[in-house]
Amino acid sequence: MLEPHLSQETSKAWIGMEKCKTLARCIKVRRAQSLPSHPSPNLPPRELADQLVDAYLRTTESVYRIIHVPTFRRQYNALWLSDHQTADVGFAAQLRLVLAIGAVTYDDTFSLRSSALQWVHEAQLLMVQFKFKSALTIQALQNNLLLLFAQERLNAGGESAWVSLGTLVRKSMYMGLHRDPGNLRQHTFLMVEMRRRLWNTILEVNLQASLSSGGSPLVTLGDFDAAPPGNFDDEQLEATDPVASAGFTKTSIAIALRRTFPQRLAVVKFLNDLGSPRTYDETLRLDAELRDVYRELIHTLRPGGHSTGPQRPSQLEIQLVDFLMHRYLLSLHTPYFGSGLHGAEFALSKKTVAESSLRLWLAACPSPLMGGVEEFRRLVTCSAGFYPTVSLHAAFLIAVELRTQLQEDTSLFPMPLRPDLLAVLEEAKAWCLRVLEAGETNVKGYLLISVMAAQIKGLVNGLQKDDMADLLIQAVENVDVQCSPILERLAAALPEQRVDEPPDIREDWELMTGSQAAFNMGASEPLDWLFNDDLNFEMC
Repeated sequence: MLEPHLSQETSKAWIGMEKCKTLARCIKVRRAQSLPSHPSPNLPPRELADQLVDAYLRTTESVYRIIHVPTFRRQYNALWLSDHQTADVGFAAQLRLVLAIGAVTYDDTFSLRSSALQWVHEAQLLMVQFKFKSALTIQALQNNLLLLFAQERLNAGGESAWVSLGTLVRKSMYMGLHRDPGNLRQHTFLMVEMRRRLWNTILEVNLQASLSSGGSPLVTLGDFDAAPPGNFDDEQLEATDPVASAGFTKTSIAIALRRTFPQRLAVVKFLNDLGSPRTYDETLRLDAELRDVYRELIHTLRPGGHSTGPQRPSQLEIQLVDFLMHRYLLSLHTPYFGSGLHGAEFALSKKTVAESSLRLWLAACPSPLMGGVEEFRRLVTCSAGFYPTVSLHAAFLIAVELRTQLQEDTSLFPMPLRPDLLAVLEEAKAWCLRVLEAGETNVKGYLLISVMAAQIKGLVNGLQKDDMADLLIQAVENVDVQCSPILERLAAALPEQRVDEPPDIREDWELMTGSQAAFNMGASEPLDWLFNDDLNFEMC
């Protein structure tokens, strides 16, 4: 219905898309050319830096243990006392990456994006100063992990996270982190636990990258014998013969997730490995195992569960874990969700996809009555990568569910649709605009959701094909109306640079309209192309 209209390069919709494309490319060029060629010794004011460090510790370090916080604090305080002068190049890089990751959730509009991109760029310049041997250190592994998080959250270039993690897994194995260090007498207790924590985090982010990319996890349970981290707070690691806590510590989230690792690894291998049986019976078996460990995880983290003592997991930590677990459930069942797969044998998958998608969406964009954690909403809106991609995927699947219900309805009057699912369509459009206002340059998320919402509206109203096409064209034309002013403001806030050639969006449109592979409901993130400027082609 759309292509005959949008293949005409003089059409209003085509011109609008071309305008968005030009503005997006202009913004990306200006951002890239504004980066320094040498690291600057300047840091943000101490008050702001303190806030960014705390934001990093709350949002990332609380789930993915990477640094030893007391050691980091000592180096951090010493840096300010020495007026930013430090001989430790590794820590200078580490601090910049921590500041960049913390900046993502500093405010609702990611006002520090330019500074954060500069800090990531400077950290990379500092890290290349290491020679090969000095790069095989715990600090180097910490910085490698922080760089991966920063590049994903800021969409700051670099190769695929899955590719980078392949290198990092092998580097950590070369250093022996996959073997349990408990019997190595030359290591202090602090070093033993830091090795366990880092290996645990590498396992976790490697599995997440495999799920997102559709690639093999490249690790089996037989490839390592390193024990999970001990249940210690960071201060305990510097004591003599510390005793693991029975209550909640700052490592408890990582330990709880590690207990679910075998089941989540089995899901990813089932979805991504070439030799996987891919049967529905196996899907149901993995679903049962994943739900069992998920229930245990909930019991562990809820008040009154295993988390005894004065400390409790924060609401943000619980949301982060819940979001992650529902992504695995959604990935497991999405291949059996869609038109033609709504027989009774697939009822569980249909229900799971709808429920998990709604749970993911409500976590990303909670209603005013539900409340929510401000930093989690910022993480979904201001960052790139996992969180916004999964949120948009959830909204898209909800739209598919609504459309399928209408298309398969055989009654004289359209069946009533769930109001909570319908509300997601308009919420998703508004969220996509907020993502742009926070600095994203890609309008395809807004375009896709707008067209889906228009089609559902047309089906509800019983429109015929020609009227439906008109409604869809209006939705595409509205993309320019809504998105161009935002992109123009983003471009105006950056130093001017000349774009030599106008972009050609014909390839983008042909891929979006002609390739069902772009909407593959398998294990890989089918909508990565909506957020990742370098994945397949230049984005709008």
